[in-house]
Amino acid sequence: MIPLLLIMLVVFGFILGSFVNAFVWRIHQKKNWVSDRSECTHCHHKLAPLDLIPVISWLLLHGKCRYCHKKIEDTPLAELAMPMLFVVSYAWWPMQLEGKGLIAFIFWLVFLIGFLALTIYDFRWFLLPDKIVFPLVGLALAQVIAISVYSADWRYAANALGGALVVSGIFYLLYQISKGTWIGGGDVKLGLVLGLLAGGVLEGFLVLFAASAAGLAATLPQVVRGKAGRKTQIPFGPFLILGLIVVTLFGADILDWYAGVVYG
Repeated sequence: MIPLLLIMLVVFGFILGSFVNAFVWRIHQKKNWVSDRSECTHCHHKLAPLDLIPVISWLLLHGKCRYCHKKIEDTPLAELAMPMLFVVSYAWWPMQLEGKGLIAFIFWLVFLIGFLALTIYDFRWFLLPDKIVFPLVGLALAQVIAISVYSADWRYAANALGGALVVSGIFYLLYQISKGTWIGGGDVKLGLVLGLLAGGVLEGFLVLFAASAAGLAATLPQVVRGKAGRKTQIPFGPFLILGLIVVTLFGADILDWYAGVVYG
């Protein structure tokens, strides 16, 4: 029997994925993301409820606006990715879903919403907007404090700060050395969030390694085919987020495997 929590995660995942699509567009267009209604980006016709059913509306409309028949810029990928991320996180969550583990899981689901928004925004416009990053920094600090207080263990906070110093600190040095040509300021700020959530110095380095490996795997084929070069702009934020997801869900297993290889 499928757990009720899993069903709820799938349903809310589809709904929140649709919200992320609208949220990203409104942030970019400097619209009020709470009060402004969704509209076609071409003809600006306000969308009806039947136009906003996650995935299904896009399929029924064949990816075109009902009113002007131009291609819908938003794809259902976000609406599909959100429930998938929720389900994967539920299936491979490294802690028991009680006490500290449940608190961290609830925070994690909220972070995934922000991370998906940042991923879409960075892929589209090569920018990690402060309007999304700064609330995530505050949320990460809130999580660290909440778990530290709940568990009465401030070593958790110390380890989280160590992770933040590693990820954000390295990015800050790269940003200063290259004067912003190697890495953007948004990555430095995002590094604070990723480092705090990574939960430690080793985990912070592992996030950087996983992100770099993912970025290399994604861009190397383009370089080989001559479609990318040294001056090609690559959004690194999504790979950093992917690195954190891998470390959060599988980092303990990876570190245990590495220790076994090194120390026998």
